[in-house]
Amino acid sequence: MQVTETLSEGLKRELKLVVPAHDLSSRLDQRLVEMKDRVRINGFRPGKVPVAHLRRLVGRQEMAQIIDNVIGETIRKVVEDRNERPALNPEVKLSEEVEAEKLVDGEADLIFTATYELLPAFEIQDFSTIAVERPVAEVAETEVDEQLARIAEGNRPFVEKEGAAATGDRVTIDFVGKIDGEAFEGGSGEGVDLTLGSGQFIPGFEDQLVGASAGDARTVEVAFPAEYPAKHLAGKAATFDVTVKTVSAPGELVVDDEWATKLGLESLDKLKEILRDQIRSQYDQASRAKVKRALLDQLDGVYQFDLPEKLVEGEFEQIWKQVVDEMTQAGKSFADENTTEEAAKADYRRIAERRVRLGLVLSEVGEKNEVQVTDDEVSRALVERARQFPGQEREVFEYYRKTPAALATLRAPLFEEKVVDFILGKAQVTDKTVAKDELFKETEEA
Repeated sequence: MQVTETLSEGLKRELKLVVPAHDLSSRLDQRLVEMKDRVRINGFRPGKVPVAHLRRLVGRQEMAQIIDNVIGETIRKVVEDRNERPALNPEVKLSEEVEAEKLVDGEADLIFTATYELLPAFEIQDFSTIAVERPVAEVAETEVDEQLARIAEGNRPFVEKEGAAATGDRVTIDFVGKIDGEAFEGGSGEGVDLTLGSGQFIPGFEDQLVGASAGDARTVEVAFPAEYPAKHLAGKAATFDVTVKTVSAPGELVVDDEWATKLGLESLDKLKEILRDQIRSQYDQASRAKVKRALLDQLDGVYQFDLPEKLVEGEFEQIWKQVVDEMTQAGKSFADENTTEEAAKADYRRIAERRVRLGLVLSEVGEKNEVQVTDDEVSRALVERARQFPGQEREVFEYYRKTPAALATLRAPLFEEKVVDFILGKAQVTDKTVAKDELFKETEEA
């Protein structure tokens, strides 16, 4: 085998490789000898098929498979011998000087080029020199009370009444929605409870039921909002044939231990404790996101090195597709966002570069420090993923079991979080008390 480096520019490499024809023929002979004891061909006893006859029957087919295998094996060995780490699988191209017919007949050398980019080499810094602030906020008792009030209002008893419905009353209705006189999918319901003034239905719907009584039939005329999620309905005028089954007025609400037990809790204090823990968990998640962002910002400033162009391009294409899809769904243009397509592409390419750079840094840190994601952690992530598809859990589990690439998408974020934890454990992290609004203030995606 001959190896010639034809390009060495930055992270880019190109190699010309030549595998002699006699090496390919030797492999084919060995494979045919192994095959002759297994194949069954009419006119020959088992194991008595002449190799020459077998070569005429399947020689070309087997040689094509051998060539594929040799290309993969050769590239892996050469890259290993050169002590290189390709960012992606090398691109392979057969030399134009090779005649395909002669190659599969074993009469020509296998000549091909392998083009690839290297993962950049860089030194991992001392993380003890990194200092970041972790914003934290105290859970106010008023927020617990607000959450409690919302739960209480959602569980307020209603008492059926005579007469017209007023704002705040609950009506039970049957309805059929129509566009241009034709019923549309998802626009019908029976026995649906609707609290007037709650904003549960599209604007204008509930207002037109104020004053209705049990047994009334009304035609409600509305227009779906332009930003309505279902694009086939967005901005369209519709009518709903509504029959009011019952009208109920809100009953008295007493928030006490007895009320809490009806919700399955032992006491009102226990319910407040659960709410307080839930709010604390939300605060902790926001705090974690902020300190992680601060850490990544610092790492992005510290590490500067050449990036594999194809990794950046792949990341950019994913980001850009998402951006375009979201703008299309929202019916927006770049002008609506006070930018141009060229400027937006430049911004998102910088985001792609940042993500690739930080991904390489975190990967290197994790590898050097033997950060591992256990199978149990992946299994728990898979369970959480399956829960997002009620009724389809079995299909989700089966899909991930059969699709290693999909399973890797569950493992990757777990690995990233563990590496971030590792770095934060070495860095100087100082807690800073902030107000709730500051904790949850959104920052620009980067």
